[in-house]
Amino acid sequence: MARPNDRRKSAAPDTPQSKPKSKTYSASGNPAKAAAAPTVARGPATARDWIAGARLRTLPLAISPVALGTGAGVVLIADGPWHPIRAVLALVVALALQIGVNYANDYSDGIRGTDDHRVGPARLTGSGLAKPRHVLVVALAFFGVAALAGLALTIITQQWWLLAVGAVAIVAAWFYTGGKRPYGYAGLGELVVFVFFGLVATLGSTWVQAGTVNIESILGGVGVGLIACAVLMANNLRDIPQDRVVGKRTLAVRVGPVAGRVLFALFLLVPFGIAAFLAVLYPAAILVQFALLAALPACAIAIWGRTPRELITALQLASVTSLAYGIGLGLVFAL
Repeated sequence: MARPNDRRKSAAPDTPQSKPKSKTYSASGNPAKAAAAPTVARGPATARDWIAGARLRTLPLAISPVALGTGAGVVLIADGPWHPIRAVLALVVALALQIGVNYANDYSDGIRGTDDHRVGPARLTGSGLAKPRHVLVVALAFFGVAALAGLALTIITQQWWLLAVGAVAIVAAWFYTGGKRPYGYAGLGELVVFVFFGLVATLGSTWVQAGTVNIESILGGVGVGLIACAVLMANNLRDIPQDRVVGKRTLAVRVGPVAGRVLFALFLLVPFGIAAFLAVLYPAAILVQFALLAALPACAIAIWGRTPRELITALQLASVTSLAYGIGLGLVFAL
């Protein structure tokens, strides 16, 4: 009688017919070059697959800076009326950019073949659930929504330089993993996330309310920007072995898993020092420290966890931290 190991070997003989076919993708992330890239047909993608492709767990990174920046803007206008329509438009811009960049990353990583070694949740392009061009169209549609909301915000505020900021934000969103030299493959992802989903989103939300910025929006923008970096670091820590194989040199790959885990904790905890400083000016800001109930477990999991599932949990807790931090400080400033 054959032993279990023998049965496994005989069940999958090493023959050409049994070897999985590999996918060949364009390495540039260029839509024109990707048109002829073959995919593995597993679709069609369901509505649930498309919703998962939006990566809802990352959306707090778009909500928190707008909430915080709007609250800081209310401080500046004092007894004057605040502008809810402007706040809503700023939120639409941030959310549409976040979702757009998520689909753009799905598309670009998929046609490069980066996701062939993925261990996290399946991607639409890399798994063959959706055609690359369909994912690209959805990404561009969300960028279009962000552009239209930004245009409306510009017309309302008459701050025409906002058009340039929006254009740069869309370009940055695309070239995170798109183009011939994506900066996300060079370890610059955290820096750009800090700038756009920290400072730009927060200060911009304050500016459209009051026409200027203040120390509350600057410090708050630094805080939510660092938390956004923590979310990205958790994602990249999970993918270190696979990213090394495909030559994706994220910050986590460059510094290694140990230093990356330390950076995650610093990114997530330093903002609470900022909140403690702001509590000197706004005593109620001390209540934001309750967000540590999510941040501290996230740090513990990231430092001592070893499986991809544990790092995904750390990422989710960091996203919750971002939401509590941004909305909490925003309310403290506004009220």
